[in-house]
Amino acid sequence: MPPGQNQSWVSEFILLGFSSDPMTNRTLFSVFLLLYLSSVLGNGLIITLICLDMHLHTPMYFFLCILSLLDMGCVTTTMPQMLVHLLSRSQTISFAGCWLQMYMFGALALTECFFLVVMAFDRYIAICYPLRYTVILSWGLCTQLSAGTWVCGFFFSLIHTFLTMRLPYCGPNMVNHYFCEGPSVRNLACMDTHVTEVVDSVISVFMVVAPLSLILASYIRIAQAILKIKSMQARCKAFSTCASHLTVITFFYAPATYIYMKPNSSYSPERDKQISLFYNIFSALLNPVVYSLRNKDIKGAFLKVMGKARVTW
Repeated sequence: MPPGQNQSWVSEFILLGFSSDPMTNRTLFSVFLLLYLSSVLGNGLIITLICLDMHLHTPMYFFLCILSLLDMGCVTTTMPQMLVHLLSRSQTISFAGCWLQMYMFGALALTECFFLVVMAFDRYIAICYPLRYTVILSWGLCTQLSAGTWVCGFFFSLIHTFLTMRLPYCGPNMVNHYFCEGPSVRNLACMDTHVTEVVDSVISVFMVVAPLSLILASYIRIAQAILKIKSMQARCKAFSTCASHLTVITFFYAPATYIYMKPNSSYSPERDKQISLFYNIFSALLNPVVYSLRNKDIKGAFLKVMGKARVTW
């Protein structure tokens, strides 16, 4: 690359996706379209119910509403582009489009990493300090915690995206993934990426290990508090309020930890594409199911809204 030239030689990337066979792609299109619409409708329904039902205007459901918003954002950042490519002969994405997709997906995913810690803190206060729950988690604090997670997510994603996309890309330009995911794009760089990998590793530790440690600390305190409860029925009720959150954490963090915490030498494009589906698509799809099936308030709000709809009709 000539001295002083900061722009990449590559003006667009080709996203290889999952298959080059048209028949397979049409089948995948139907499957992923169903998954995408289900995740958007499911999360959209939770947001709508929480907004419409005054009984759900509490810190717990405020946080659940934001989680659903983050999930909708993550899948919408990647899925529509993939669906278009499954039916189109052209699988290209512009350099600027790749930059934007990488940044937005990273920002929303990193925000969710932090936000799951906030939700663990919510459960900690609810179980360990039930009588002071609404006093401690005031609307001011809830807003500050939520805003802080968004700021951190968008800031660290900017660092990651800037360091990745400023690398020289002089060919090939075929990204072995279904969206512009950092490690997949970085492997096409025309220079040594050791510094970028080190910075990404530090960010990964900060965004994965640190939140998981805080979540673990919260649940240790929660478990201690639950074990002090004498009634077995009360113990089960207290634990059930945490079960949905623990399920969400598992579906999100397990695949994300594997992809972003493993050494670059063990990079496997095909395996990484499949695993990324879990924290990108399936996590967003399962979150509404987990919270709605296990939550009487959500089901009650849904029945109330449906009842009003019947009266209107």
